[in-house]
Amino acid sequence: MEEKDNVQNISAEQVENSPENAPVVENEPLSELDQAKADLAEQKDKYLRLMAEFDNYKRRTAKERMDLIQTAGKDVIVSLLDVLDDCDRAEKQLGISDDIAVQKEGIQLVFNKIRSTMQAKGLTAMESIGKDFDAELHEAITEVPVPDDKQKGKVIDEVTKGYLLNEKIIRFAKVVVGK
Repeated sequence: MEEKDNVQNISAEQVENSPENAPVVENEPLSELDQAKADLAEQKDKYLRLMAEFDNYKRRTAKERMDLIQTAGKDVIVSLLDVLDDCDRAEKQLGISDDIAVQKEGIQLVFNKIRSTMQAKGLTAMESIGKDFDAELHEAITEVPVPDDKQKGKVIDEVTKGYLLNEKIIRFAKVVVGK
């Protein structure tokens, strides 16, 4: 009988350890493959969201840039409208008055107003005549012989004025240089 109990005990142990009768665990860890698939899906989702966010960013900045470009000159143009009005009044007076001195004075006032308006916006004219030629500021149109050695390498004449806008060159001065 001892043998029989022993056999039954062995078979009971075998039955308990068999895979079919293993206890069901609800939070069983995923296999490595399933875990890798889940990680891949999560990373793919993050990537797609990031790409969509980046595309939206590019569209938004492109639109903002276009708006800025289209309205960049608005401030300057609005400030020049007063000068344009003065030009219209001066043109009207040229047809009415024959007094050259009055016409000249009116035109000079318009010129001064446009210069002051542009200076208020940050425009500065370069002073070039008599200064050393600088390739970063000047564009040499021609060289002319000069009688005085002190004038060699200096700007003799200015064909076109150079301008700075807020200390940045926007047009180089076209100059004649002494040799």
